[in-house]
Amino acid sequence: ELLLGQIVDTNSTRISQALAEVGIDCYFQTRVGDNVDRITTVLTQALFRSDAVITCGGLGPTQDDVTRDAIADVMGVEMSLDEGIARDVERKFTARGRVMAANNMNQAMVPKGASPIPAVNGIAPGLICPVGEKVIYAAPGVPHELDEILSTGIIPDLLLRIGIETTISSRVIRTWGLSESRLSELLNPLFRELERNEDNVTMAFLASGVEGIKIRLTAKSTSQYDASLALDRYQEKVFSVVGEFVFGIDDVNMEAAVGQELFKRNLTLGVAESLTGGLVASRIVSVAGASNWFNGGLVSYASDVKFKVLSVDKGPVVSESAALQMASGVRELLGADVGLAFTGVAGPSASEGQKPGTVWIGIDGGPLGVESKLLRLPGDRERIRQYATISGLDILRRFLLVR
Repeated sequence: ELLLGQIVDTNSTRISQALAEVGIDCYFQTRVGDNVDRITTVLTQALFRSDAVITCGGLGPTQDDVTRDAIADVMGVEMSLDEGIARDVERKFTARGRVMAANNMNQAMVPKGASPIPAVNGIAPGLICPVGEKVIYAAPGVPHELDEILSTGIIPDLLLRIGIETTISSRVIRTWGLSESRLSELLNPLFRELERNEDNVTMAFLASGVEGIKIRLTAKSTSQYDASLALDRYQEKVFSVVGEFVFGIDDVNMEAAVGQELFKRNLTLGVAESLTGGLVASRIVSVAGASNWFNGGLVSYASDVKFKVLSVDKGPVVSESAALQMASGVRELLGADVGLAFTGVAGPSASEGQKPGTVWIGIDGGPLGVESKLLRLPGDRERIRQYATISGLDILRRFLLVR
């Protein structure tokens, strides 16, 4: 299912996060189909380059659940029935009032020398499979079952083998308005500094499409406190170079950042949308507590709605004057302190002689003043609408920062 693109691989993320929390480096991730020979090849390669390997999935009762067989091949051992696992599987079916199919006993077959990791949430246990001085861990693929096996068996066993506790902490700095190449250029001196320092801090870029470019700082230390101090130091260094483009840290997205600025100033917001068709309001109301600063929004998609409801002068609606009048109209209509408006052409065809991607943003802050900005956005219809949404919110954020 992963190789066919039918499901999204979230388990690799879960495993990486669990390892990072205890300071264990994850260097490689591989996806392989349900085939004993291919899994055996991948495991052999993995053990050549790593001390420990975690497998995920393929521990069920059906014909395509062949991970145990591949691990046995790599260990050079036979499969055998684990009586304890067999009794546990039978007990779980009985407790649930279900008839157990004969093939469920496959889940009690384990490579000789492997130790089971008991499962409470699922049927299949995890496995700890020694291969010389190295180890293969087998975990089920169901996410909540994986989480249990990671926390109760795999991570504790890894820490016991390592003998030294470390921690890895990360901080994500979220930016909008610069390309990845430009960010890299601006932060190149800091990259060179990180290569020379002894703080065990690394920096990487995460291109996130319509969510901008994220800068991830990662610190490895023997204590969470020291890692946090190191992240603080380098966050300040990043801010000193590209601070004006930073809108949030970690989970603070653009709409939350705008909300924070409005809330700090005790201001309320009203939004008038044309080409974005409600995307802006939808993002805003996803923020917990948005009712404290968001009065509401109006989707003025048709020109007549702009003219009749928002008092926009009749004429071209993809224009600076229309955007500012929309912002003023929605501010008055909804009794907000600030009005934010979006009008433009999402495509695929031109409108009013304007090319797709032409977008005007209007802001009316009453005593705070007004502002407008013309955007030329790339992409197809959906991408233009998404880019317009986050770009307009960023323009509002910057507007508020200097007031």
